[in-house]
Amino acid sequence: MPDRWGERLQRRLGLWSAVAVLVGSTIGGGIFRTPAIIAERVPAPLALFGVWTLGGLLALCGALTYAELAALFPRSGGVYVYVREGFGRLPAFLFGWTELVLIRASALGAIATPFAEYFLRSLGFDPTHPPYDAAVHWVAALAIVGTATLNFVGVRWSSLVLNFTTAAKYGALAALVLLAFAVGRGDFGNFVGAAGPLNGGLFGLALVSVMWAYDGWGDLSFVGGEVRDPERNLPRALILGTGAVIAIYLSVNAAYLYLIPIAQMAHSPLVAADAAQLIVGRVGVGLVAVVVMVATFSTLLGSMLTAPRIFFAMADDGLFFRSVARVHPRFQTPWVAIVLTALLGIIYVSLRTFQQLADQFVIAIFPFYALAAAAVFVLRRRRPDLPRPVRVWGYPAVPFLFVLASLVILGNALREHPGATGLAFGGILLGVPVYFLWSRIRPHP
Repeated sequence: MPDRWGERLQRRLGLWSAVAVLVGSTIGGGIFRTPAIIAERVPAPLALFGVWTLGGLLALCGALTYAELAALFPRSGGVYVYVREGFGRLPAFLFGWTELVLIRASALGAIATPFAEYFLRSLGFDPTHPPYDAAVHWVAALAIVGTATLNFVGVRWSSLVLNFTTAAKYGALAALVLLAFAVGRGDFGNFVGAAGPLNGGLFGLALVSVMWAYDGWGDLSFVGGEVRDPERNLPRALILGTGAVIAIYLSVNAAYLYLIPIAQMAHSPLVAADAAQLIVGRVGVGLVAVVVMVATFSTLLGSMLTAPRIFFAMADDGLFFRSVARVHPRFQTPWVAIVLTALLGIIYVSLRTFQQLADQFVIAIFPFYALAAAAVFVLRRRRPDLPRPVRVWGYPAVPFLFVLASLVILGNALREHPGATGLAFGGILLGVPVYFLWSRIRPHP
């Protein structure tokens, strides 16, 4: 039976499991794969730290804003629910539609790809050259199948594995930072030497890549219907988890730059392995490969835990096929939604590269992150009587900054990459006629 918030799934996640979902969903391939992209787009140390810091502050503004919404509507689907409550069913449908055809499959593929690359590298194969570059897609697809299976058999099992792997990868990153400065033969001069001129447009594109690395703080909202004592635990987990991610990302980038000059970093797609090799020799490459595999598997597991709840919430709301809202009688999981999510991820990772997947994900999801954050303003005005266990710190500046920054990021992406960005926006708008067609076929009661 539904609980007092109308949720049918069981609430089995405590505070630290919720923190692990956020941290585990966030720290994955991004911190191991994107530093080279950032260094190429922003070839100056101060600007590099500036873009990582700015991305972290934006993520924190988003987490602070969502803290109010999560306590107000602790339901499965998170962002979907916030958009629906603030702006109605059409925008909420567009979010679910975009998750279905663009966002989630791209995210799963972009997470699974670094896992596959480091797995192949740990076996002694070079994933950047034939024939092993093609094998990356197959290994990534198998990783998606594995994490989907874990989530199929229950939240308890997947959360236990997620808690363990999250603690392991966070500890490993902290150890990498300590070893880099304790025994690594780096050079603090790397923090001041630029490798080229700065370009405002490329800084904006670098921010897109950084926001991909930080993404995950929003994923916790998708499992809001399965967090115990959600009015207290969801806001706490959002803020604690996002703060922990910002701290480790800035520290790891400092360690990378201390060991590797920024010009060299730009040509080091597997920068963590190169950094570890400089600290402890060839054995470091193997150790980092294991850490990256654990980290990306953990993130993939977290994403597979959270994403199906969006489709589950849509179906429960009558905006998707009712069968997708089925709950497994034994495992108590939205099993049809999990299978659907896995199939989408496998299709995308089989056809696209890491950077195509990562950039498309950020461009497609940020309009809805901004819309959900803007719901705070709408709900404060339209429904002031609702009990608000948590209110946004720094209101209205914090949500306004997040919404504004999201729009600036999207505008810059449209200017620099009009084709890919326009295609993503076109995919979103294609959902409008689909919504009206669906409404005619299955009218809302």
